[in-house]
Amino acid sequence: MIELAGLEVSYGSNHVLRGIDLRIGHGEVVALLGPNGAGKTTTIEILEGFRGPSAGTVQVLGENPLTADEAWRARVGVVLQS
Repeated sequence: MIELAGLEVSYGSNHVLRGIDLRIGHGEVVALLGPNGAGKTTTIEILEGFRGPSAGTVQVLGENPLTADEAWRARVGVVLQS
């Protein structure tokens, strides 16, 4: 359902995420825990397709969130905080 491989995000020389590998299968429930600045929101934004990674691959429901169509977005059902 969700697969991240070698996920990295950098802003210049500041590395926010380094080499994240994660696989979440159908029916699994996962929580991201960590202090402020740990990269939780950045990771979720990448999974939603609102931000792209600096490196690595991302698959959600078999699609790359950055290039997925409206049908994919309807399946994901993202509800933004704002």
